[in-house]
Amino acid sequence: MTDQSIAVVAGSDEHGLGEELADLGVEIRRIEGLVTADTLSEAGIAEAAYFVLTDVEEATGIPIAKELNPDVLAVTYAERSLPEFVAGVADLAIDPALMDAATVAEELVDGAADRAE
Repeated sequence: MTDQSIAVVAGSDEHGLGEELADLGVEIRRIEGLVTADTLSEAGIAEAAYFVLTDVEEATGIPIAKELNPDVLAVTYAERSLPEFVAGVADLAIDPALMDAATVAEELVDGAADRAE
């Protein structure tokens, strides 16, 4: 991993998790529209520390991201639940009503630092 962590953020990110991660020094690369192997590769999923999905309609992107980078931390930050077929593949599923974006960002970055030690 590089000195600066990378997060690939897919979906509208209406709660601003990408911005909160950026404020903590994480490089944000966004996918607008469909999450496919090509869009994930173009966004740099192979070198990303995080795959943040804010649109559960694009949940099929989680197993694709994990296939392209088995070490990426797959996080959903959305009000709706993940479909059952991908729920077991995601590392974290967080409802914005339960935890604000700033707290989630801090926990992700702190957790990555702990894993690196």
